[in-house]
Amino acid sequence: MGPHALGSLQGCCLLLIFTWAPVLGRVPHGQQTPQELEVAPGYAKVKGTKETLPPQDHNERTDETPEKHSPHQAEEPAASRCFRCCDPVTPMYQPIPVPQVNITILKGEKGDRGDRGLQGKFGKTGSVGARGHVGPKGQKGSVGAPGDRCKTHYAAFSVGRRKSLHSNDYFQTVVFDTEFVNLYGHFNMFTGKFYCYVPGIYFFSLNVHTWNQKETYLHIMRNEAEVVILYAQVSDRSIMQSQSLMLELREQDEVWVRLFKGERENAIFSDEFDTYITFSGYLVKHTSDP
Repeated sequence: MGPHALGSLQGCCLLLIFTWAPVLGRVPHGQQTPQELEVAPGYAKVKGTKETLPPQDHNERTDETPEKHSPHQAEEPAASRCFRCCDPVTPMYQPIPVPQVNITILKGEKGDRGDRGLQGKFGKTGSVGARGHVGPKGQKGSVGAPGDRCKTHYAAFSVGRRKSLHSNDYFQTVVFDTEFVNLYGHFNMFTGKFYCYVPGIYFFSLNVHTWNQKETYLHIMRNEAEVVILYAQVSDRSIMQSQSLMLELREQDEVWVRLFKGERENAIFSDEFDTYITFSGYLVKHTSDP
């Protein structure tokens, strides 16, 4: 037989082996049959199976490590039972369990609290939210302490004169000698003037008795200005004359009565038994009152 015919025969054998190997199944490890399939020279036999491998190069054969058989493996009895292609294959290597590490053993103790950091910058002011619902009515509170009395302002005076007065070459201030009411001493009896210490609106009234055959000519003054006049013409009969008004005074204003000077002969009558001349005034409304 020539070399070409021998190569063709070997190729056909290999084709049959690879085709029917899955059907015939594999023999489990450790249960090899003593009868091993003979193959052509130059082909290697797979251990534990009926498969053969093609010839290898010389370099590949030198690199392979020869398998070592333990003495116990040689002593194992050969298995003679058959296996079907659908039987489960026994794994050649058992799975190695993965080592487990207890993390709680590696966890250390809790460290100390660190220092507090610096305060950050304030953020932008947000928009005003919607108004909330009205809450329930609270309980009635206790009675508070009594307050101070409402401060009320007063000012009043009423004075009279029991002596007659005649005009001369200069203006004369009518001075009064009888004091009826002088609240807080706001009317000065020596100067004949009322000094305003409580600013507000005042009411004033002047009453005199005329002299027969003489004029009666007086002014009610505020500071140095004439405000109103009290006048009576010459008459054979003496009569009572009066004048009244309201003034709004500021603090330190002065109100008084002045007799006109001697360009005209005028006078006011009175005696020591009766009081014919009176001047009165009182506060109507304080400036701070509503």
